[in-house]
Amino acid sequence: MPPPLPDSGLDALMAPAEDSTPDVVDHVALARLYGEPLFAIPQDLYIPPDALEVFLEAFEGPLDLLLYLIRKQNFNVLDIPMAEVTAQYLAYVEQVRRSNLELAGEYLLMAALLIEIKSRMLLPVRQSDSGEEVEDPRAELVRRLLEYERMKLAARRLDEMPRVGRDFLVAHAEADFEVARLLPEVSPDDLREAWAAIMHRARLNASHRITREQLSVRDHMSHILRRLSDVRFMEFTELFLERIRMGEPAAVIVVHFLALLELARESLLEITQAAPYAPLYVRLSYTRSA
Repeated sequence: MPPPLPDSGLDALMAPAEDSTPDVVDHVALARLYGEPLFAIPQDLYIPPDALEVFLEAFEGPLDLLLYLIRKQNFNVLDIPMAEVTAQYLAYVEQVRRSNLELAGEYLLMAALLIEIKSRMLLPVRQSDSGEEVEDPRAELVRRLLEYERMKLAARRLDEMPRVGRDFLVAHAEADFEVARLLPEVSPDDLREAWAAIMHRARLNASHRITREQLSVRDHMSHILRRLSDVRFMEFTELFLERIRMGEPAAVIVVHFLALLELARESLLEITQAAPYAPLYVRLSYTRSA
């Protein structure tokens, strides 16, 4: 067992300690003053009349206020009771003017318009010079109210649509995985088709050499003149058949024909025909001296 405490130590333990906890829990207190809770309103407390002022701007403008007054009392927009609506409107504007003069400016402009419409409706109705009915003074105001109401309803429908960041969030996920690349298997058929494609391309890659053959038009012109000097006429085809029988290539026949044309151009020979579609004959255009 522990030894008994001395009298002085026992008296210290039995003495009541100073308790800093308040008698009432803190969340029940009305307020805290310099850190101390207040559980009752002081009797000598003075609250200035303008110490706290709450002003809720529930309307976005004069048209919004007018539309609220009309819809709240189920008035017909096409037949607005101007006297009653103007009185309610002016009462609200007076409250706004007391607290916020800058805000009351646009409301005062609408108030002037309402008073003008009300005054015009009090005047007797007169027919126009053309005999047509005078337009209702409220027509322009009604048009503006209906247009504003349509825009307000459209804005409300747009605001009710789901919006990213307000109604839902776009999910983003990152895939952390590694994809192994698999090479395709090669079969003997694939190798055979690849080799056939290579051989096909090799056959298309053919080459040939072009050699220049020395052919002289002047030499062929001299040959034609010598050939025609021994005969009076010669058939056109016979002049070329001699070259063909000798096995001359096509290039030589072409040069032989060009030589014939060149002689005809220089008027050294004539090409004649007895009748249409008859054989052509070639002869010298001059008589060679003996």
